Amino acid sequence: MYILGISCYYHDSSAALLKDGKLVSAASEERFSRIKHDFSFPYNAIKFCLEYENIKGEDLNYIVFYEKPFLKFERIIKTIIFTYPKSCFLFNEVAKNWLKEKLWIKEKISDFLNIKEDKILFCKHHLSHAASSFFCSSFNEAAILTVDGVGEWATTTLGVGIFNDNKKEIKILKEIYFPYSLGLLYSVFTAFLGFKINNGEYKVMGMSAYGAPKYKDKIYNELIRVNSDGSFKLNMRYFSYHYSTRNSFNKNFIKLFGKPRKPNQRFVLSKDDFSYHNSLITDEEAKENKRFADISSSIQEVTEEILIKIANYLYKITGLKKLCIAGGVGLNCVANYKILKNTPFDEVYIQPHAGDGGGAVGACLYVWHCLLNKKERFIMRNAYWGKEYSSFYIKNFLDKNSINYKEFKDEDELLNYITDSLLEQKIVGWFQGRFEWGPRALGNRSILADPRDRKMKDKINLKIKFREPFRPFSPSVLYEHTNLIFDVEDIKNHYPFRFMLYTVPVKNDIIPAATHIDKTARPQFIEKKDNFLYYKLIENFYKKTGIPALLNTSFNLKGEPIVDSPFDALNTFRKSNLDILVIDRLVLEK
Repeated sequence: MYILGISCYYHDSSAALLKDGKLVSAASEERFSRIKHDFSFPYNAIKFCLEYENIKGEDLNYIVFYEKPFLKFERIIKTIIFTYPKSCFLFNEVAKNWLKEKLWIKEKISDFLNIKEDKILFCKHHLSHAASSFFCSSFNEAAILTVDGVGEWATTTLGVGIFNDNKKEIKILKEIYFPYSLGLLYSVFTAFLGFKINNGEYKVMGMSAYGAPKYKDKIYNELIRVNSDGSFKLNMRYFSYHYSTRNSFNKNFIKLFGKPRKPNQRFVLSKDDFSYHNSLITDEEAKENKRFADISSSIQEVTEEILIKIANYLYKITGLKKLCIAGGVGLNCVANYKILKNTPFDEVYIQPHAGDGGGAVGACLYVWHCLLNKKERFIMRNAYWGKEYSSFYIKNFLDKNSINYKEFKDEDELLNYITDSLLEQKIVGWFQGRFEWGPRALGNRSILADPRDRKMKDKINLKIKFREPFRPFSPSVLYEHTNLIFDVEDIKNHYPFRFMLYTVPVKNDIIPAATHIDKTARPQFIEKKDNFLYYKLIENFYKKTGIPALLNTSFNLKGEPIVDSPFDALNTFRKSNLDILVIDRLVLEK
């Protein structure tokens, strides 16, 4: 039996395919369209999923959309009515986008896949989120927390997942509804700090380490009222996201926090940082940037405290020791680890595409288990569900384009050559196997470097990725030797460590290029069975240096999706200052 899941029309459009309850392929549209956070109908992602199994649309038993469009449309229309006349421009945009396309998703799916409409099902947005985490975990019973911007009406849900011979079920116990949204609150600050909503939230998280939470009281006193159970209400007089798609905050917000940061404004805090820019920083600029850092630190800490309060309440009403997290806020890896450390939950599961894209998997699994009551279960132990390219295809592509390369037929020879290159401080584009599901590069579409050189962080940010110098990088670490770098316990069953979804303290200074300014890192703990060749490369580096880790960042340039194809990899290699490109067993050098 084949079930296809689809998510689209908000951000990170994706498709996923189940075969007899097992995931066989999953990808975001952006990888193929090359449009970052592409929200359009995922024609290419669907095509990939079907081609991977060599099937056609008529071979599908069910197609599941990750939310209910008419329920979402109801929320939008009611909001327009309640906020009129401020919402008059929103009405024009809704009329154009929803009445023209978004409401007719069933017809679009039917036409594209050439199937009858009775095969097309719809799953509520937050149920898709919940299912994407719980049914991908190994838990038979768990508390479930989903937090994002907004689905149809819900922005936060508390629930329970049950999986046994008699029952496969997700129960929603409590919900918080739009316009009150922790995800949208964080996005408002993202926009205020000069970044794009649904794109720059992780930049706010990175910036927060440079500041102090001096504005927490203003946030708690003016913007949000939080109850003892973690439920909350926002003071909507400071926001405009509920009646505008152009602005998320208003003049009252600016009066409270000061002048917003301009997009692309340089973020430099001291005169020591002048080497990153063409001119020296002024005292006024440093003071202004410190304000932005303090604001980002404040919203990050407020978000963490509210999530911890909600999670503690969820434990109180369920008594369950296992927790599943989903929704876009589930990608806040700093908050995730603090939930683990500050609640009674002893095990947390988060799948690698926790945001809206992951809803494509969740919608499939909800139908498989809850509607069809199937017991065959899929556990997402790794993130490698995207497209791969054969050695024949890669060599043919390079030969046709007259690209010089060196082929390593011996695996150990390849690993030794790349390890020695890393030791020479060369930066490597690493391309192999199926690309990753979700926003993290986990060793199949990665840029790699020696993490021991503190200057490497600046070099990659400025000359490879062409992005802000405050942005941190992550280490990929051998599972068996994590204790050399991190003071963490009982990591065996903590899947967020496999997917770079926890930020944890670094206990020494042996990987400074992959350690953030607050002495933390967002590691990937890797086992040999999950990614053999990548593991062997890190192991080889460990044997030669005593450091069981490599600096790992996504294989892309600023503003672009992570690479999919050999063409994308070669294009990025040429545009950047990468020294070496490894595609399969082929090595290109400048």
